[in-house]
Amino acid sequence: MDSLNDLQYMNIVSKYINNEEFQKIKQIEHHGITRFEHSLKVSYYSYKLAKVLRLDYEQTAIGGLLHDFFISPKDRTKVERLESVFTHPKLALETAEAQFDLTIKEKDMIRSHMFPINISVPKYMESWIVSTVDKCVAAEEFSLKFKFRLKYAYNLLLLFTISLLK
Repeated sequence: MDSLNDLQYMNIVSKYINNEEFQKIKQIEHHGITRFEHSLKVSYYSYKLAKVLRLDYEQTAIGGLLHDFFISPKDRTKVERLESVFTHPKLALETAEAQFDLTIKEKDMIRSHMFPINISVPKYMESWIVSTVDKCVAAEEFSLKFKFRLKYAYNLLLLFTISLLK
């Protein structure tokens, strides 16, 4: 992934990526990859988009990276996984706050990334970016996990999102 070769991006996120607790998400399956890989994708694409839009790309990189930062047991039931869809933003925020000093904007990105599934509406443009990019990345990951070719839908969603931001 290009993110690891982007020195400016890595300077922003390296302390988070190298955090011992954050490293634990490398062991958790998420959409057919690891939660670490998913978080890195969301973070990097959100960072790039925020940069193009001349928004706060540093906070966006951090908020995107930490949006799914929580530890869940490997043996969760289907019901527990479903419940997590609604509850994990709060858990991710609690986990991130226990490890790092976060800005108000970064907290909002984590708390609201599951809008409209949860009722926390994003308050900042950067939060909208993380929420939207998360959905695009998840759609692409699910398409690979289930061997469906949803790339066209993913690309259409991404183009639609970019056109809304213009």
